[in-house]
Amino acid sequence: METDGFVRKRRMTLESSDSDPRVAGASAGAEVRWLGEQPEEAEVDYEGLPQSASTRTHMLAGAVAGIMEHCLMFPVDCVKTRMQSLQPEPAAQYRNVMDALRRIIATEGVWRPLRGLNATAIGAGPAHALYFACYEKLKRTLSDVIHPGANSHLANGAAGCVATLLHDAIMNPAEVVKQRMQMYNSPYRGVLDCIAAVWQKEGAAAFYRSYTTQLTMNVPFQAFHFMTYEYLQEQLNPHRQYKPSSHMVSGALAGALAAAVTTPLDVCKTLLNTQESLALSSGHGQSAHRHISGLAHAFRTVYRLGGLRGFFKGVQARVIYQMPSTAISWSVYEFFKYGLTKHQHDKRRAQTHLEAEM
Repeated sequence: METDGFVRKRRMTLESSDSDPRVAGASAGAEVRWLGEQPEEAEVDYEGLPQSASTRTHMLAGAVAGIMEHCLMFPVDCVKTRMQSLQPEPAAQYRNVMDALRRIIATEGVWRPLRGLNATAIGAGPAHALYFACYEKLKRTLSDVIHPGANSHLANGAAGCVATLLHDAIMNPAEVVKQRMQMYNSPYRGVLDCIAAVWQKEGAAAFYRSYTTQLTMNVPFQAFHFMTYEYLQEQLNPHRQYKPSSHMVSGALAGALAAAVTTPLDVCKTLLNTQESLALSSGHGQSAHRHISGLAHAFRTVYRLGGLRGFFKGVQARVIYQMPSTAISWSVYEFFKYGLTKHQHDKRRAQTHLEAEM
């Protein structure tokens, strides 16, 4: 009886360690042999994966997630860019997202909402690869310092902020090209034509004119986004098993809240990226060739042309874009991270069995 009790106690210890996100990785896939019992191979549970997943796995999963997120939601992103226009042409004034999509397709062609997609896809892959890899690494490192043995929301937010610096450094030039091609009556024939024209007329600095504004927006956005996502995961998925529904709901809600809060900065970023011609020529004594540079200048321009309401132009489209966007991103990322790590685990386990038999 003592032996049976000892075995049960040992099993309970292993099960409790599997429920702890900080130690589960050590027990995932372990084989336990007690008193002549047949070996029991633990299932690969989701909690063990973040501890054992390699940086390469995080980068590959992040790249796929970023490309799918941006490509699937690109038509809505096109609408968001247009609805944030401060002085839109009469033909580019829309009531809502669906009205905008319908009119763009009807008047400009079915492929018009996808202009600039290739530039976004090229930038999204490496940007999100570094983004998720940096986040995962820093989250674990900072959590061990701030709150050893447990999850730390402060560490999650700080890791998201640092990851954003790398992401935006790669993504900002792609954003400039994408948004200029999304504007109504865009004069560019394609991505390469847009890059060449911007380089010749405005110089290389034009591709990073909105970088500080992008960071000013994305640092609080990502801090709020990651903290909300991790908090919702604790509520909806406390054992951190692989549950696509929890990743999708948590990602959607975190993205929607962060998007709504940071919309004023996104409006300024769009103005800096597009250098909207009507906005440039509407100032007193301004020439048509003058550039809007810097966050302060963008804020003044938005307020002068649209008042306080101008800072929330396109908020509906931004939230509608971010909700499924972040849901797709987290769902795809967690799926590929789980699948890739499980494959690596199964490969190591098969190799171990083969060596044991030999």
